[in-house]
Amino acid sequence: MTAPAPPESARLSATAQVAGQTAGALVVLVVSLFFIWGAATSLNDILIPKLKGLFRLSYAESMLIQFAFFTAYAIVSVPAGALVARLGYGKGIVLGLIVMAAGCLLFLPAAWLATYGLFLAALFVLAGGITILQVAANPLIANLGAPATASSRLTLAQAFNSFGTTIAPYIGARLILAPIASGGTAPAAVIGHAYFGVAVVLALVALVFWFVRTRLGEASQAASLADSLALMRRPRLAFGVAAIFVYVGAEVTIGSLMVSYLVQPSTLGLDPATAGEHLAFYWGGAMVGRFVGSVILRLGSPGKILMGAAVGAGALVLTSAFSHGGVAGWTLLSVGLMNAIMFPTIFSLALEGLGDKTPEGSGLLCMAIVGGAVIPLISGKTADVVGLSMALLVPVACYVLIAGYGWFARKPA
Repeated sequence: MTAPAPPESARLSATAQVAGQTAGALVVLVVSLFFIWGAATSLNDILIPKLKGLFRLSYAESMLIQFAFFTAYAIVSVPAGALVARLGYGKGIVLGLIVMAAGCLLFLPAAWLATYGLFLAALFVLAGGITILQVAANPLIANLGAPATASSRLTLAQAFNSFGTTIAPYIGARLILAPIASGGTAPAAVIGHAYFGVAVVLALVALVFWFVRTRLGEASQAASLADSLALMRRPRLAFGVAAIFVYVGAEVTIGSLMVSYLVQPSTLGLDPATAGEHLAFYWGGAMVGRFVGSVILRLGSPGKILMGAAVGAGALVLTSAFSHGGVAGWTLLSVGLMNAIMFPTIFSLALEGLGDKTPEGSGLLCMAIVGGAVIPLISGKTADVVGLSMALLVPVACYVLIAGYGWFARKPA
């Protein structure tokens, strides 16, 4: 004897519940990607002092690490958009993870041959994979659920990105920088082994996304570069692109120089491994500030709050540059707290009023992340000429421009 069929309303309710659970699981999976690329990006701050010592590099030469990494954003972003539009979100994410894993595997021959150029090539490939991942994951996380809760999902994803940037330097310092202090006999091999482990994790995550690829949907058609560049005639967006460029440059510069800065006797005088662990305070400040900032931004003009944060960051960096001891070290570490709201606030202010051109504007702002390649290189060359403390004036100039944009965009578009 068969059981009676449940009422239609009950079946619909059960279907909606299953769909909601499926969407929730997919959100968790996609949020994990934000953690992964945050962790991979912040490991550069550990690589810089390690490779600087191994290859006896100048500061400018060591900043080629960030140049190779962030140049990928400028070169890969447009092709990545076309690829994701053609493949769909699921296959696009799998491709990004595979390219990231390939970049990590390239660290093995770079370590075996002890060749700086191969390390730079590996970083470029790794960053190319991260770029593909970002192009796919950023719009996808907004689409996985109701439009009314999109900002909540994006905030959650960004918080996990910050979590990745906070814990990866601490772990990386113990795995990669510790041999500097202990006099390890094969320091380059340590890097290769660490990134091989990352490659294994990335391959496993790619396998998971391959099994759920059909549930993630199709991507919208990517806009051409020419159509996007035409939007630069809009001052609010053009100034915003410049602000993103210098913001990423300032944030990356400070993180890149932090270990070298903290080991100086004139600041905290730490050993390299301990200095690397202290990077968690810099990136952790950004994570905490993001949660606090999400509340503060509801209380007043985002433009004015952005200006205040930029002025505060500039003041902290200036204080560090002209101080010694604990004051110099901890004021620079505290800049992460001020950085927290800058990227999302600049991003949202620049996109105001673009309407259906918002995706193209977003693409331009993502390309401006290439500032992470250019500004650190300028800062490294400055450090070679006038020293680390005076090189901090480069990010100070960046924060001045960001403060100007906050004032410019203080009123709604």
